Amino acid sequence: MMSVIKKSIKPILYMVMVLSLSLTMTSCGYNGSVQKQEAVNEAWSQVENVYQRRSDLIPNLVKTVEAAGNYEKSTLQAVVEARASATQVKIDPSNLTDENIARYQKAQDGLSSTLSRLLMVNENYPNLKANENYAGLMAELSGTENRIAVERRRFNEVVADYNTHIRTFPNNMTSGMFGFTPKGYFKADPASEKAPEVNFGEKK
Repeated sequence: MMSVIKKSIKPILYMVMVLSLSLTMTSCGYNGSVQKQEAVNEAWSQVENVYQRRSDLIPNLVKTVEAAGNYEKSTLQAVVEARASATQVKIDPSNLTDENIARYQKAQDGLSSTLSRLLMVNENYPNLKANENYAGLMAELSGTENRIAVERRRFNEVVADYNTHIRTFPNNMTSGMFGFTPKGYFKADPASEKAPEVNFGEKK
């Protein structure tokens, strides 16, 4: 009789334990942490997408400039090399530390710098400025640079929300246990507080 009672109690105890664990995980913010972590991952994916879009525009830009003739060969080569370096830096969403994001940002900023140098010298090439393909690429590049600024800002906002969530009571008591660690941020460029400027050839 006792063995029968014990057998019937075991499933009930198991259900109570599962329910208790579920309630505990909910009350400690586990589900909320998962949702906010996924939001960070999605925001990072968008950052990568817009940077990739810029990277995809560069080969056509280089070809268009080369076709214009006697251009700044060293500047073009610097753009190609900077693009290659930038595309080699990949960050896993699960490892978005300040150090890794700084490394990613440094590579992308290096490409931004060489692009700026390329665009600054187009005043010397009227035939290039008049090229419709070049003008179209410039418009796409300008839109992409603006989108990069938007997605970086959104990423920082989502990360701030996630970091605050896992560090506030009572979530901070269990966030480490479940593997929720703070994420890094994009830092403002000390030399500029705006996206790299795309010069369409207008004199200032």
